[in-house]
Amino acid sequence: MRHIPNALCILRMLLVVPIAWLLGIGEYGLTLWVFAFAGLTDGLDGFLAKRCGWRSELGKILDPLADKILLVSVFIILAVLDIVPVWLAATAVLRDVTITAGAITYNALYGDPQGNPTFISKINTLCQILYLLLAVAAKAGEWTPDTALLVLGALVFVTTVVSGIDYVLTYTRKAIEASRRKRGLA
Repeated sequence: MRHIPNALCILRMLLVVPIAWLLGIGEYGLTLWVFAFAGLTDGLDGFLAKRCGWRSELGKILDPLADKILLVSVFIILAVLDIVPVWLAATAVLRDVTITAGAITYNALYGDPQGNPTFISKINTLCQILYLLLAVAAKAGEWTPDTALLVLGALVFVTTVVSGIDYVLTYTRKAIEASRRKRGLA
């Protein structure tokens, strides 16, 4: 049972393939349901890991990786299909590339960054999932949320930028502290 959160993360990564395929063939209604299910697995895996004590070192890697693979892929595909603005997709992708590059660099220089998602990062992930769901819903003709899409898009942009800056500042501080410890200055 304790492996269920990790299995959900792997399932979320695997769902990127049918989501990409469905978007590619213009099946927006079905995409909406598959993507919504993938988004629900994000909340469910975290809930189960915390509530049932099923946290693991593997889960600490899989959960953010699954989020990044899902959200970056969907942002890129929807930008290519001209469903979401390229500048917003680029902002989301740049944030994740920056965070990933920073984590790899920190790990290479100082070891495990012991990173946990920040509150603003969790809000950002939720906003991105909701925004992408609304964008697909609008394309599917399920709902035309022009104002809601605009407001949520602005919220995605702000939380993406703030979250990215928060990660950079947090891990820059951690790197300075780790560097001082390494040199025996702390």
